Amino acid sequence: MDAAQQEATARARELQRSWYGEPLGALFRRLIDDLGLNQARLAAVLGLSAPMLSQLMSGQRAKIGNPAVVQRVQALQELAGHVADGSVSAGEATDRMEEIKKSQGGSVLTGTGQTPTTGGAPTVRRVVREIQSLLRSVAAAGDIIDAADSLAPTHPELAEFLKVYGAGRTADAVAHYEGHQG
Repeated sequence: MDAAQQEATARARELQRSWYGEPLGALFRRLIDDLGLNQARLAAVLGLSAPMLSQLMSGQRAKIGNPAVVQRVQALQELAGHVADGSVSAGEATDRMEEIKKSQGGSVLTGTGQTPTTGGAPTVRRVVREIQSLLRSVAAAGDIIDAADSLAPTHPELAEFLKVYGAGRTADAVAHYEGHQG
């Protein structure tokens, strides 16, 4: 790999970190380990081709273009947490992965497209991740920050919203969300 390719890969991983909280290679490897999958099975559950998954993992491609795939990633992360804490067995996890694979996505904000792993009402964190996913599917973090800076003089609250949800950390967005409820 030459210097230009290394730089492009490093930039893609940094974009992934800003959009998804970490490079997708690390996220996908953790899902593979936690759920006992291989790359081909993970790709199938997510609705990606194996080459696309490989490109995302290696940093050759930065962004997941399909919001439904992003939602499946989030559902798998939640499922992996349930497997890790023992509240879901390996057999149940396999069944839920099939349900996740069949899901078409949808917005947790409107209550449609929820997978069985969500239980009842969406959690604050899940709503925040949905907002982040939507913003980050529209524009890169740098573009969102530029837009926020443009809005700041006349619409500071909107600028803050864009920065917190479009380019900030999930924990900060959760705190912002909770601070603006009720």
